[in-house]
Amino acid sequence: MRRREALLGLALCWRPALATREELQAAILLYTGGITPKPGGVQIDIAPLVENGNAVPVTLRAASPMLPDDHVQALALFNELNPQRDVVRFALTPANGRAEVSTRIRLATSQQLVALAKLSDGSWRSQAVDVVVTLAACVE
Repeated sequence: MRRREALLGLALCWRPALATREELQAAILLYTGGITPKPGGVQIDIAPLVENGNAVPVTLRAASPMLPDDHVQALALFNELNPQRDVVRFALTPANGRAEVSTRIRLATSQQLVALAKLSDGSWRSQAVDVVVTLAACVE
């Protein structure tokens, strides 16, 4: 790989963090159809200090009996400073048995993450956490 190709790849991957928390909230409201989520009812399990942002394990869960008339319909994770605000979205049904999902995500830098849960009654729940990333993704 030539130097120019390496620099171009770095430039495409590394974008300045120009985002704001207002933009994060706007993305969340767009996803929820304008409904402001109530705090609580959903949980993000992620390390508060992440050594490497390239593959960060995260678990989303919401307390629910997962019955046909009372269940979590969706879980989603949004971030403040990555190029795309919505990291992941999961659709759930009572057949899932539990409202819990795990995955790995990339984090460009230290930022706030917001988990959302859509309940079968149409309401939304949220939880926000701040994560410190010591080695940002895409800059190695």
